[in-house]
Amino acid sequence: MFIDWLSVTQEHNHDLPVVCDVFTLTIDANTHEVLSTRQPWFKHEGSYSTSISISVQGRKVRVEGNPSKIDRLDNLFGYETIEQCIAVYNRLLAEYGLPPFTRCTQVSLRDGASGARAGDWVSDGCTVERIDLTTNVAVGEGNVLAYLRGLSTQRIGHSVGYLFPNGRTVDWTAGGKRKGGVRLQYRKAYDKGFEMAEHARPRILRMFGEQSPELAYIDQLISYCNQHGVVRQEQELKQEFLAREGLRYWGLFNESRLRTIHDEFLAVDNKLKVTAMDLVTISGQLLAEGIVTSTYAANMTAMVAINWSNGQPFDKDNRSLQKHRARLRQIGIDIANPCDTSRFTPVIVRQAREVTKVYDLPIPAWYRRPAGHLQLVAA
Repeated sequence: MFIDWLSVTQEHNHDLPVVCDVFTLTIDANTHEVLSTRQPWFKHEGSYSTSISISVQGRKVRVEGNPSKIDRLDNLFGYETIEQCIAVYNRLLAEYGLPPFTRCTQVSLRDGASGARAGDWVSDGCTVERIDLTTNVAVGEGNVLAYLRGLSTQRIGHSVGYLFPNGRTVDWTAGGKRKGGVRLQYRKAYDKGFEMAEHARPRILRMFGEQSPELAYIDQLISYCNQHGVVRQEQELKQEFLAREGLRYWGLFNESRLRTIHDEFLAVDNKLKVTAMDLVTISGQLLAEGIVTSTYAANMTAMVAINWSNGQPFDKDNRSLQKHRARLRQIGIDIANPCDTSRFTPVIVRQAREVTKVYDLPIPAWYRRPAGHLQLVAA
């Protein structure tokens, strides 16, 4: 696991220098006292068209971006801890004469605040507003699209999987459709090799040309991803979720909690049965898994799945259907979801060589690691 995006703020007890050409003053019309200053967002531009956004408002500094990508051609592997990311941000802040982010030692309630909102509390250190956690999963060459189709049939809590029209990305939202964002956690999985070919390669080609070593390096990475069948699983933890889980104040929480949360997302495919040499029907799979003990019970549940695939709606109040749904979910079929025949077939496929996730994706010797972290290990 590594960090793909980090938004942090810190409120200092002294005025901050002006780092923009234009800034806004709030002035009391009666006393002409300057009440506050606000400087617009600006971007620190790094190499290879990478950037980090910085904002200074009064005594508060906010920085957001992908620290694993700054000054790099790619971010296939990145920084694993908040401390490593903060070190990148602090280096950039120092260039503008701004104070560094520090760990929190205490949190207190603002004067006159009730404490009901996250903004009512103030810390003496760095506050995390958003963090994106990422893992590269290898499913084997040629297996990415089938794996993503399978993932899209799975629910995560109340979130329903949605397979993008090109079949290269799955995300999970409340309705399983592309209707706005989600409030707490946004999760997705996508074909990393395809994503790099669509976005990183054209950008590097424009910047450096067809014969450049930079483009050759990106092509090598794309081939590496395709060879291993790399699926990128990412989740964005939003401010409200971080506050609820006690993960906002850097230095006052155990980062292993982030790993636990991410592992829960990575387990989304635990009920998928992937294969290709012998075919078993749904009833046979139910018996093989020990979910039912009789052929009659297996056939009854299989018929429910087939009726569902033919458009029969799921009645959530029908206790018999609830029982069949519980059985089918154990083999990766959820009849509470609308049936998409492009993703579902009443046959589960097995193959001699199982398509399994590999988390310890090897970092090739030629890979250009983030500066200052030569011992980075993939998760």
